Amino acid sequence: MAVAYTKVTPALRLYRGVLLFATPFILLRLWWRGRREPDYRRRIGERFGFVQLGDGRSTIWFHAVSAGEVIAAAPLIRSIADHYPQHQVLVSTMTPTGAEQVEALLGDVVLHRYAPYDINFAVARYWRNVRPKLLVLMETELWPNLIHQAATEAVPTCLINGRLSERSARGYRRLAILSKPMLAQLTHISCQYLAHAERFRGLGVDQQCLSVAGNLKFDRAIPEDLAVRRDELMARCQLQGQLVWLAASTHSGEENLILQCFEQLRRRFPQLRLILAPRHPPRAEELLALVQSAGFPSRRLSSLSELPLDGAAGVLIVDQMGVLLPLYDLADVAFVGGSLIPFGGQNPIEPALMRTPVVSGPHCFNFTEIVEKLVAAGGMYQIDSVASLAETTAKLLEDAELRERAGAAGYAEAMANKGASQRVADRLIQLIGNTA
Repeated sequence: MAVAYTKVTPALRLYRGVLLFATPFILLRLWWRGRREPDYRRRIGERFGFVQLGDGRSTIWFHAVSAGEVIAAAPLIRSIADHYPQHQVLVSTMTPTGAEQVEALLGDVVLHRYAPYDINFAVARYWRNVRPKLLVLMETELWPNLIHQAATEAVPTCLINGRLSERSARGYRRLAILSKPMLAQLTHISCQYLAHAERFRGLGVDQQCLSVAGNLKFDRAIPEDLAVRRDELMARCQLQGQLVWLAASTHSGEENLILQCFEQLRRRFPQLRLILAPRHPPRAEELLALVQSAGFPSRRLSSLSELPLDGAAGVLIVDQMGVLLPLYDLADVAFVGGSLIPFGGQNPIEPALMRTPVVSGPHCFNFTEIVEKLVAAGGMYQIDSVASLAETTAKLLEDAELRERAGAAGYAEAMANKGASQRVADRLIQLIGNTA
């Protein structure tokens, strides 16, 4: 592999200086997050490069930031691990939820460690301890120091399931003095869609280093016990015979809008139940107070075994990980969050795979192509206001045949877009073969 830009540029030197200066504040933020999520205070040494791996075999290193990326990459990672038993596979994450998914989905097949912060000394120490044959980054995990370290060591680095919104592309263009050398150090970028590849090319990435494989998230493995888990949740939450509206992966600033919509909907559907599943479950206590201040009876999912949900118009707040897929399966209509506010949306593929009609807000720029596909197929509705959210959701709730058609259309579109994992695996096998 011909590696460009292996010398430390002035921009990279400045970047390193800024991060070094910021290190105490990074530690403070880690401590602060640990107040709500204690797992952030565990294994801190790994984040600064103090890692040990297994049995001395050469390493293939996958880096995924959190749970969603791990779930998306799991079939691919398992395929690579099965193909190369002579290598150990490391999966790194930044979040404890990501670590939990590695354990749940991949178990003893891989090793898990937290990824290093992109601080020069932390990356260098981590690299000395890992010594990977191949570095695989997920989606948007582009870190200048980490990528520069790989280039210096002449280790192929591949970005998979790559996505680049127009907003992000503008940011990279403004910081071209730093981003252009970094992107040139990547061996290959496997993009979700052609639009993403074109944006990377617009930033100077060589066409020969780009491919379009589709979105790994369409290859999400469905657990064999999904139906059992769905039925257990339905009984636990007393949802048999009830209409269920699931608001999933919501963010701060949109739950109050969802509650406004729920207030409108329950006038037409008195038996409607709302399940509120925030993007970050540790926010459950905050949401409990918000829901109760709005006048709705509410419970946290974790408390239902001791205290049943009250009232026909109750709100259930999800404060546990690993239940979103069966909740999508039991819901009549799903709203996917991060879209009523300008966050960029969250992944709408999972409800589509569950044959559940999907509604989202207008801000879906992180998933533009997926949303366009599902909307065009008739499996998803994109609205532009709280009033239209209530109207569209009501239309679906009152028409079971419409829900069935929309769910079937979304499922068909999701199934038609499978296959990215195999295409990416073929590319990685080629790269690994060249470095073995």
